[in-house]
Amino acid sequence: MKCDWKQSVKDSIVATEELAGRFGLDPAVLDPVNRRYPLRITRHYLGLIRQMGDPIWRQCIPDERELRDASALPDPLNENGLSPVPGLIHRYPDRVVWLVSNVCAVYCRFCMRKRQVGCHNDSTEASCFSAVLEYIRETGTIRDVVLSGGDPLLLDDERLSYILSSLRSIPHVDIIRIGTRVPVTLPERITPALCALLQRHHPVYVNTHFNHPWEVTPESSGACAMLADAGIPLGNQTVLLNGVNDDPAVMAELFRALLSIRVKPYYLHQMDLVKGTCHFRTSVEKGLEIMAALRGHVSGMAVPYYVVDLPGGKGKVPLLPGHERRGDGAFRLTTYRGEVVEYREL
Repeated sequence: MKCDWKQSVKDSIVATEELAGRFGLDPAVLDPVNRRYPLRITRHYLGLIRQMGDPIWRQCIPDERELRDASALPDPLNENGLSPVPGLIHRYPDRVVWLVSNVCAVYCRFCMRKRQVGCHNDSTEASCFSAVLEYIRETGTIRDVVLSGGDPLLLDDERLSYILSSLRSIPHVDIIRIGTRVPVTLPERITPALCALLQRHHPVYVNTHFNHPWEVTPESSGACAMLADAGIPLGNQTVLLNGVNDDPAVMAELFRALLSIRVKPYYLHQMDLVKGTCHFRTSVEKGLEIMAALRGHVSGMAVPYYVVDLPGGKGKVPLLPGHERRGDGAFRLTTYRGEVVEYREL
């Protein structure tokens, strides 16, 4: 029987009462979090939870600690300040990030865009798309467009076709990338029709988002196989999360599993200093420890770049074993523009 991915989204858990009843939780604790940071969990992803508090649970179940984070900013990467038109982020000269969707199949509790994902945002309305496309057409230095959100693959095929064909009509746009978590959270969204649509607009690259080996399931593996068979190069961006994957053995297992399903580990992200995510943060030393443990023990193809996205929109900087914290607690890092900056954790 054919599975309707749109129905799967409709059937997702969005109310705290169901979670409370299923797991014996107190709705009075969950409700204030849900009012500030919306809840959505697909039935597929909920089914990956093995016990309360496990790595899948921590990524999707609201936590009252999300409301206690007074030390960080909603937009520490200055995405709003780097937005020449609503819905577009232009940080690097040759590439832009287009926020084409404001919804996801699962609202991850560690999301870098907690301030807006799942909330009403006019910039993802169709009326704003023409302004974005016009900006890209008029800016000849843009060669690489990253579709992000939210999750771009929560758009239907017709809307995606419009976006992709519009970008392909711009001569200086060489590469289109799509950042999506649906192979993990809503694998039935990857259909033959979607793969054929993406294939018509090559070169198209897809970056997935697996954070833990338990997410590599027969369903997610099958979704990635369909994309790979359509000639779409697959990369993965993992976020280093306290209590989820901050362990060298877990990371090694994850990265080996990703290679086995034709997904190249691309980035390991240090947690951004986003308001509402403090309980997920690890130290940079923990990330460097994991990277050092991977070397020589997994294939070089399975080792991602470990990066920190510098506050203020200064871009991603790779961190390598050997980077040392100074006596005053700061790391000295060099931005892509050659500027030497200090990075301090909260």
